[in-house]
Amino acid sequence: MKINPIGLQAINSYKKQARTDKATNVQKSFADHIEISSKAKEMQATNTYAAERADRIKQLKADIDSGTYKVDAKQVAQDMLKYYRR
Repeated sequence: MKINPIGLQAINSYKKQARTDKATNVQKSFADHIEISSKAKEMQATNTYAAERADRIKQLKADIDSGTYKVDAKQVAQDMLKYYRR
């Protein structure tokens, strides 16, 4: 007994069918691209915070080494209260 499928003779499942899609003919090239805004570049160029902090740390170290650095106990207590009340 032979069973013939109806309407499926045009499909050959044993051979790779050629695709004619436009998407397969177009070569896709994707590359990562990053763009830094002019404002960000300006912020990087004028980064004075790090320099000011480094100067302040040097000054504090020198004061501690020389023994002239004094701690304000009231200010420390006020800052601790602010921190814990948050």
